[in-house]
Amino acid sequence: MKTDQIFENTEIAFNLKSDSELERAYFLFKMISIEPLVRIGTAATNFAIKAHLPIEGLIRSTVFDHFCGGVNEDDCLGIIEKMYEKGVSSVLDYSVEGKETEEEFDFAVEKTLKIIDFVKNKKSIPIAVFKPTGFGRFSLYKKIVLEEELTKKEQGEWERVVNRFDKVCKSGYDNNIAVLIDAEESWIQDAVDDLVTKMMEKYNTKKAIVYNTLQMYRHDRLEFLKHQHNNAKVKGYFLGFKLVRGAYMEKENDRAYKKGYDSPICKDKPATDLNFNEAVKYMLDHIIDISLFAGTHNEDSSYLIIDLMKIKGIKKDDKHVWFGQLYGMSDHISFNLAYKGYNVAKYIPFGPVKDVMPYLIRRAEENTSVAGQTGRELNLIKKEKSRRKF
Repeated sequence: MKTDQIFENTEIAFNLKSDSELERAYFLFKMISIEPLVRIGTAATNFAIKAHLPIEGLIRSTVFDHFCGGVNEDDCLGIIEKMYEKGVSSVLDYSVEGKETEEEFDFAVEKTLKIIDFVKNKKSIPIAVFKPTGFGRFSLYKKIVLEEELTKKEQGEWERVVNRFDKVCKSGYDNNIAVLIDAEESWIQDAVDDLVTKMMEKYNTKKAIVYNTLQMYRHDRLEFLKHQHNNAKVKGYFLGFKLVRGAYMEKENDRAYKKGYDSPICKDKPATDLNFNEAVKYMLDHIIDISLFAGTHNEDSSYLIIDLMKIKGIKKDDKHVWFGQLYGMSDHISFNLAYKGYNVAKYIPFGPVKDVMPYLIRRAEENTSVAGQTGRELNLIKKEKSRRKF
């Protein structure tokens, strides 16, 4: 039973938004709610960028500024400090995707290390993040999972991937900054899991610094969590996990169908919700050993965590429990939780406009496909507009 409907307070949720920013948010979510428009807009934007048409200014003033903090770290500082005044921390996320060269991977590592150095004395940014395919080729991870023999060149390439992970995790350890490592598609995730587990064994000896990500739309992730817990107890290290529902559902189901194997995805959304909530319960049952970063835009799951924390006597600001949402989305969850004293962090994507476009397109497509998400955002914005008017 939800005793306190805290997510209805739009005054707190949109306190940082001016009237014009609120209007822009309403316009964007209205556009995103129309699926054909998203498809056409995505195709047109991709074409315009490839054709080098001058549309960056338009993107920057609309969708980019709503979902991203800026083009570089300094660009993001204004909004980061404003949010921190309201109790919401930030996770700076260099959201450039789809790179393939060693130079690009090395640049991503240096960028992540620079972020850790940038934030080590800033209480407003206690967490760093990186994406495994930002540090190495997708096809190389896949080859590792399939246990295919690597050429001498690939062996050296994989050693560099391992060293990149280690370099960033060590920096997080040395500077006391948690490092969240994002999840990938299921057919390369085993290689990521093995590597992140090694990093946990090495750097989570005193507390959780390194966090893996569990996509709970995968029906095998709860058992994986329990297996990881047993392994950590035997070897004597702490676990950190970011829980999310998942980002590649259509791609996962489509690949499983085409290749003729059982999909790793839960059979429906209620099964995914149950899987997510069971993982939350397990982690909060073992809060001394496992730190939870709940990456969720789901109100019911957020209420569940609140209720379980009350029942188990876990303090609102317990360092083992964080709530996380994406910048530009679910402000009613983020800011109301922070107002009540919970640990909350917003993912703040940044990077050059054209390089961040794959991220922005995915945000638009996800909002279109998640039933009720965009409608909820629109209703809350309308409610706040009405409140301000009267």
